[in-house]
Amino acid sequence: MSQLPEPNEQEMASAKVPHDIFLSNLIGNHILLFTAIATFGSSYMKYLVIVPLLSFAALAYTYYRSSKVKREDSEFIWAHWQVARRWSKFFFMILMLLVTVSALGWLGKTYLGMMKEAVYAMIGGLGILPTLVSVLVLIVIESDSLHHARVGTLPKWALRRFLGIEPAPTED
Repeated sequence: MSQLPEPNEQEMASAKVPHDIFLSNLIGNHILLFTAIATFGSSYMKYLVIVPLLSFAALAYTYYRSSKVKREDSEFIWAHWQVARRWSKFFFMILMLLVTVSALGWLGKTYLGMMKEAVYAMIGGLGILPTLVSVLVLIVIESDSLHHARVGTLPKWALRRFLGIEPAPTED
């Protein structure tokens, strides 16, 4: 069993970056921007498409950047990028569910003559609700990961999954 070397201040600061990006996307984009646009009323609802577009851009950057971080330079930084990449993949799938349900709703309204209320219920219940619940859960998870980066540690599951290090058992 190997041990992860103690990270220095620069490594801890660099390890916070992926979590800051992800949390900014979740809080700034999915909560604040979504709420700001939705507040203006139904005539501005078309602008809600900005939220997933910005989110896809942030997720794509995290995914791209996590593949460019070199493990040899710092396993600590690399592992934190991999943690953010893992949750980015999950959130990408949730956003794809939202896009799929929205597209099906539009198709149902346009070509099948579904009632507007039924389409709103379908998109809200099967698309927006899972997205919002995921946003809230991921905020908690990523806040914990950000805390780990600040104090120079990794979650136990990340040590096992990404570095193959079995964490020492803790006393209860």
